[in-house]
Amino acid sequence: MKNLVLLGGGYGNMRVLLRMLPNQLPEDVSITLIDRVPYHCLKTEYYALAAGTISDQHVRVEFPEHSRLSVKYGEVTKIDVTSKLVHLNNEEAVKYDDLVIGLGCEDKYHGVPGAAEFTYSIQTIEKARKTYETLCNLPAGSVVGIVGAGLSGIELASELRESRSDLDIKLFDRGSRILGTFPERLSSYVHKWFEENNVDIVNNSNITKVEPNTLHNHEDSIHCDAIVWTAGIQPNKIVREMEVEKDKQGRVVLTKYHNIPDDEHVYVVGDCASLPQAPSAQLAEGQAEQIVTILLKRWKGEELPAELPRIKLKGILGSLGKKHGFGLVNERSITGRMARLLKSGVLWMYKYHNG
Repeated sequence: MKNLVLLGGGYGNMRVLLRMLPNQLPEDVSITLIDRVPYHCLKTEYYALAAGTISDQHVRVEFPEHSRLSVKYGEVTKIDVTSKLVHLNNEEAVKYDDLVIGLGCEDKYHGVPGAAEFTYSIQTIEKARKTYETLCNLPAGSVVGIVGAGLSGIELASELRESRSDLDIKLFDRGSRILGTFPERLSSYVHKWFEENNVDIVNNSNITKVEPNTLHNHEDSIHCDAIVWTAGIQPNKIVREMEVEKDKQGRVVLTKYHNIPDDEHVYVVGDCASLPQAPSAQLAEGQAEQIVTILLKRWKGEELPAELPRIKLKGILGSLGKKHGFGLVNERSITGRMARLLKSGVLWMYKYHNG
């Protein structure tokens, strides 16, 4: 019996499971899923968990059940592609015939001294819980600094504003305008929302050092009672330590069939994969769909397609609290209540079809 091992229960490997099970998995193949927690986590909603506007159970989805699916809980410590083994902390190594690596990403601190030690994170459910506990327990009038004004930073700042109207929130953005890569209409809309809701946007910022309760922006020292880092991501440490070809961002270079060169049994999905598009849940799911197609054909000994279609993304949606939002859908800008309703609908559909 072949063993397909999935590392990480994120968006990519969750899609692999849902396409394989219950009817597409060949009779001679079993699946082992390895994750640290016993459920799929909606990482795109960690900002709301950290802000305290949703509960923990809202970001959890149960893994599917199947007689040939085994779920193993543990921390991956090393991937040995030569011996086809996945090593776990204080556990027996797991042998694989085919492997899909979906271990996700970690915060990238860009070499800023003190950033790793003195900031909070929303990159894992454990870290989001810790961030929530800290933000929830701040006394009225406290200053919260959020470093990084990408989608995560914007959504965290807006959700925290609705959760804690008594806090002084500062959002640090490297660009001259927020969402600089988006159309100016969206940028202006988000900027106006923050102005109207008393969130201070610090444009053209350059965080040079972080100390306990202090952010150093250029030459200025800014007191913060809590600092949350949302200023970039990098592949999981285990993937960074793999001796395979990587791009400038440390993501694994793949063939057109999503496996590492010279090894058709090791695939990489999601944030750790080097792809033309920026990492996202949508991209991981689209990639997973193609990986399932390739696996099924290889298991059956069928010829692979000469080319795989480019993964098409439907767009991007962001929330500004519970009533407003923004996004690009089919290259069309949308703002306001409609954007927020659309995002809520997408989330509901995902949970409904996957839970």
